[in-house]
Amino acid sequence: MSKHFSRDYSLIHQQLLDLFGVVEKMVHDSVAAFCERRHELIEAVLQGDTIVDEAEVAIEENCLKTLALYQPVAIELRRLTTMMKINSELERISDLARHIAERAKAMRDCQPFPVPNQLPDMSRRSLRMVGKSLDSFVNLDTRLAREVVRQDTEVDEIHRQVIGDLMERMKSDPLLIEPALNCFSVSKHLERIADHAVNIAEDVVYLVDGDIVRHRHVPTPQASQQN
Repeated sequence: MSKHFSRDYSLIHQQLLDLFGVVEKMVHDSVAAFCERRHELIEAVLQGDTIVDEAEVAIEENCLKTLALYQPVAIELRRLTTMMKINSELERISDLARHIAERAKAMRDCQPFPVPNQLPDMSRRSLRMVGKSLDSFVNLDTRLAREVVRQDTEVDEIHRQVIGDLMERMKSDPLLIEPALNCFSVSKHLERIADHAVNIAEDVVYLVDGDIVRHRHVPTPQASQQN
């Protein structure tokens, strides 16, 4: 490809890295606002979502213009299509961070309610998965990308534990239903953030190896016996 393509590609690549940084901070701040009751962070997260929406549109437009102008093939085409997909995943993570901040805002009107002990750990794991997916993209590291995919089951298990904890609390006292439902929503949003990190990691595997690994589930022992 020409030096002009390389220049435009490098610009989009840097825009995407900048977007990663904004989204990571939004997730971190939204969780702190909810779990640590740092309500001063809420508005910054809500404003950040607007910034991400604008950046996502700009990156997509630049990708489409580059595709139309240079009509790349092979690895160059994979690079651009992968960046468009990652761009979309980051915008969705930003939306989830906004939803968490909104739950933090709603909790201000609820009676004091300690968040489940597992929730901060779940947030750290989800955020680490997002960070590792970024590192795998920057370094084209499929080993790290596949590690992110494997870690998703850990977050799913913690999510189930959180839901079990919240169900017991709601049964014990109907007045706890509202704050418990806010916690339920946050847990679900964190589980979805981990899912989007997995999607990014799978996109990296496709970028490097040309191998589409989505929907490849490891069979359970029971399923293996049936086959």
